Amino acid sequence: MASYVDDAMSMDDSGFPVYDGASLDPRPRSIVNNRVLLGMLTPSSNTVLEPVTSAMVAGLPEVSAHFARFRVTEISLAKQALGQFDEAPIMAAAALLADARVDVIAWNGTAASWRGFDTDEALCRRISRETGLPATTSVLALNEILRANSVERLGLVTPYADEIQAAIVENYRAAGIECVAERHLGEKVNFNFSLVGEDTIRDMLAETAAAQPQAVTTLCTNLRGAPLAEGFEKEFGIALYDSISVVVWKSLKLAGVDPARVEGWGRLFATAA
Repeated sequence: MASYVDDAMSMDDSGFPVYDGASLDPRPRSIVNNRVLLGMLTPSSNTVLEPVTSAMVAGLPEVSAHFARFRVTEISLAKQALGQFDEAPIMAAAALLADARVDVIAWNGTAASWRGFDTDEALCRRISRETGLPATTSVLALNEILRANSVERLGLVTPYADEIQAAIVENYRAAGIECVAERHLGEKVNFNFSLVGEDTIRDMLAETAAAQPQAVTTLCTNLRGAPLAEGFEKEFGIALYDSISVVVWKSLKLAGVDPARVEGWGRLFATAA
């Protein structure tokens, strides 16, 4: 089995950490019926990620998304909440996805945005080492898009609590990206993120866009930001990089599928980075 580790990590000129799954040796896509199988690691209390991801790839007849859950119920800096992201349960879920002979494994979560980008880099290395598969995450895919578009002024929309939002802002500041406007809802219960209505998200996006960032991210894979991308971009002329969308974009690239074939989900999918 091919190896997908070690040399895939580097640093860019600004010191921004880079995990470039595309630099890994290409893995042949699934040969049964020429299928492309995307493996998605999913927080247990998330109810947005699966239907949105499946809708996103619905126009690609050979592509399907497959999900494995591990327990995540609270988003905070409390010890028990941070412990949800220990590698052991994530790796157990990744092993189950590997049983399905998926072409890529993606962690659909944003915890590295407040825990530190290096946590996702280490996780991807371990997934690749133990499964032989290329790996990515929502945060690393987002960071790749931001680098590719030289984004230094970012708008940030999340449902998270104050302490989480502050940590995200600081981590991006340390990486040379200023969150010039942010909106958050102060919520800690992961399931409740899925209850936030699209009108609320639209208002948060509009308020953030007023600061004229180069791009805005809806950073939470249990928030219904992705379906709003096309309308937001048309109204404000600002790219919207949703955390579900970016991991689908990167997963398709790693699986050898042109993301530009995805239509109706924003300008991200036309990005060639």
